[in-house]
Amino acid sequence: MILTDSEILRALEKGDIVIDPFDRVNLGTNSYDVHLGNILAIYEDKLLDAKKHNKINQTSIPKEGFILEPNCIYLGVTTEYTETHRFVPFLEGKSSIGRLGIDIHATAGKGDIGYCNHWTLEISVHQPVKIYAGMSIGQLIYFEVKGKVNTPYNFKASSKYTVKSSCPVESMMWKNFS
Repeated sequence: MILTDSEILRALEKGDIVIDPFDRVNLGTNSYDVHLGNILAIYEDKLLDAKKHNKINQTSIPKEGFILEPNCIYLGVTTEYTETHRFVPFLEGKSSIGRLGIDIHATAGKGDIGYCNHWTLEISVHQPVKIYAGMSIGQLIYFEVKGKVNTPYNFKASSKYTVKSSCPVESMMWKNFS
C-alpha cells in the first residue's frame, strides 16, 4: 500500500519518516518531491571496474546551470536528507524530468527501512540537457510493509552507504570483493 499525503504527514509527525528540509509545497497526493543538490560527481576513469574503488571528481553546479552529456554517469544528490523507520521509500524521477530525457537512477530506486541519508542519484541523459541546483528532480513514494524488520539497513554490518553525506557517493561494490 502506498502512503497518501495525509499518511506521509502522520508518519512525519510520529518520526517514522524524516525529511529535512521539509516544505508542505513539495507534498503531492501520494509522494514528496525532492530536489537536486549543488554537487555533481563524475568518475575519473572511463573504464569502471566493479572490483576496485573507482574514484570520483566533484564539481559544483554553477548558477547558470550545468550541461549533462550522453554516455556519462553523473552522480547527483538530493538536497533533502531523509530517514525511514517503518516504510520502504522508492525514489522515482518526475515525469517532467523524464520528458527531458533525464534518468535519475539506473537501478537504485528502492531504499530500505533504516536508510538515513541524502539520496545519491545515478543521472544519465539521452541528449545534452542543462540542469540547475535546487530543481525538482524526483519524488519519494512510501510503501507500507507487512511483518517485523529484524535488522534495519542502518544496523546491518554489510550496509555500505551509512556514512551521512550531503555529497554524491560513488559505488562501493568493490567492498563486496574484500
